[in-house]
Amino acid sequence: MAVKIRLARRGRKKAATYDIVVADSRSPRDGRFIEKLGTYNPNTNPATINYDADRAFYWMMTGAQPTDTVRAMLSYRGVLYRRHLQLGVDKGAITQEVADQRFDAWKQEKDAKIEGKRTGLVDAKEEARKAAFAAETKVKEARAEALRQKQAALLAANAPAPAAEEATEAPAEEATAEAAE
Repeated sequence: MAVKIRLARRGRKKAATYDIVVADSRSPRDGRFIEKLGTYNPNTNPATINYDADRAFYWMMTGAQPTDTVRAMLSYRGVLYRRHLQLGVDKGAITQEVADQRFDAWKQEKDAKIEGKRTGLVDAKEEARKAAFAAETKVKEARAEALRQKQAALLAANAPAPAAEEATEAPAEEATAEAAE
């Protein structure tokens, strides 16, 4: 019996999530499986991969063949590297302690890289929000300034007529005041 580690589709239309399962290669994609190892959600950024690493490692060591997508996920999370190190231990090339140290160092580096990507995405989102707010504020201020200029122009257009009357009345008043003296 050929055993595969593959994805089984779940979720609704256009919002798929997947189960990572171990199944007979002859069974249907969403059909019967031997064991469920975890879940995969490609809708998040970065994609969420939750699985039992020890069981995935066990199935890889017993000869289960992952599909291309699952192989990429297992490589991303370190199961293939752990298998590689374990094969070196089985052949006598390295000791189990050295293999564990190498895997732990790799895992810490990978987790730091993943966390850096998450914080980078959060920071980029925050910067984009601030830039959009600044642009919106600039547009709002430009509109307010244009409105002030328009109101000033309206006042200036209406103001000369009363100002002209005042100017014509003022000399008449001066003339009457001089005549009275």
